[in-house]
Amino acid sequence: MMPRQARIILNNTAHHIVQRGHNRQAVFIEDADYQYYIDTLKEWKEELGVKVYGYCLMTNHVHLIIDPCNNNASLGKLMKRLAGRQTRYVNRLERRSGSLWEGRYKSSPIETDCYLLACCRYVDLNPVKAGMVKRAEDYVWSSYAQKIGFDDDKWLDDDICYLALSEDIEERQQRYIDYVNKGSPENERQFICHSLQRGQLTGTDRFIKEVEQRLDIRIENRAPGRPKKLNELRIN
Repeated sequence: MMPRQARIILNNTAHHIVQRGHNRQAVFIEDADYQYYIDTLKEWKEELGVKVYGYCLMTNHVHLIIDPCNNNASLGKLMKRLAGRQTRYVNRLERRSGSLWEGRYKSSPIETDCYLLACCRYVDLNPVKAGMVKRAEDYVWSSYAQKIGFDDDKWLDDDICYLALSEDIEERQQRYIDYVNKGSPENERQFICHSLQRGQLTGTDRFIKEVEQRLDIRIENRAPGRPKKLNELRIN
């Protein structure tokens, strides 16, 4: 068996993260389950000094947009804490034992200027894409309500792309509503999805080259179905 390749986590860079329930089982059933996860996220984002730009808690998986800021190790610590606490919480309620989650979360560093806002839209539209609601604002357990001013609990961090929509708060919120309501173009959605599932960079060739130079490694962003090459560091 080939060794598992190292995950790439970049300082001061947003990462799109997904973690799924073990065997795709439900991890959230009652409202209290969702709220417990969010409370843990809010607590440990402050404890570790990371930024949370977006999230969506689905029935059997979570999407997060996280920036580890100056300490890339904080991302792994956050995910370990989130997974561990939720597992203990559910096991205690259901009087069971064992893993709640898949063994390894998936992550993809995001090129800020080109894809950060698109990834936030992708995350906020997850319930719509899944057919759970008709509009993003109808789903309670995502970052969308806070981004458009429907939720007064201002614990999310505003990324620079969201802030760049407008200096005026109400106009910024409306522009994000318009942006989300346009929906994700299919090629954009597929690219974000494939990058995340393969643990690759969500960005342009220029971004990939910049990261290669920064880390002095070879990065392979493969198109779906392309065979792996040897002697390269792959992002898994």
